Amino acid sequence: MLKENIKQVRKSRGLSQEELAIKLNVVRQTISKWEQGLSVPDSEMLVSLSEVLETPVSILLGENISESKVDELKAISEKLEIINSQLLQRKNARRKMIHWILISVCAIIIIIFISFILLKSPYLNWDYNDPERAILGVAFHSFEWLFVRIAPSIFSVSTVGIVLTREKD
Repeated sequence: MLKENIKQVRKSRGLSQEELAIKLNVVRQTISKWEQGLSVPDSEMLVSLSEVLETPVSILLGENISESKVDELKAISEKLEIINSQLLQRKNARRKMIHWILISVCAIIIIIFISFILLKSPYLNWDYNDPERAILGVAFHSFEWLFVRIAPSIFSVSTVGIVLTREKD
């Protein structure tokens, strides 16, 4: 098992026997003997080998490499599934928040329009000879004038947004 694992990991890292031997400060024949099963590295050399090959010693000693890769892929896919689930939850929470903000904007616009209708612009009957009242009346009139012209567009866009952000079954 050790001999096969050393050879398999070395090849997967794209190293020749000579290159691995140079990195471990041994001769190429030593690597060849390990891979043929004629000798085995001592414990220090096994640790050095695992560091050079960037592979855990347990894999070199006998853990099946293909099983390890399958387990790694399974773990990665499970992590990706969790991440995707979290992203979906965030997206849904953001969509719900935007949906309720748009509903609130529409409700506020309707309330302001109703209050304008009920109040019938009382500031138009004020005596504008008083400067403070004149400024206040102009401010009210400007707000009403802008609101009546801008609010329908905002209401329309918000209504479309509400339809687009509604929860789909």
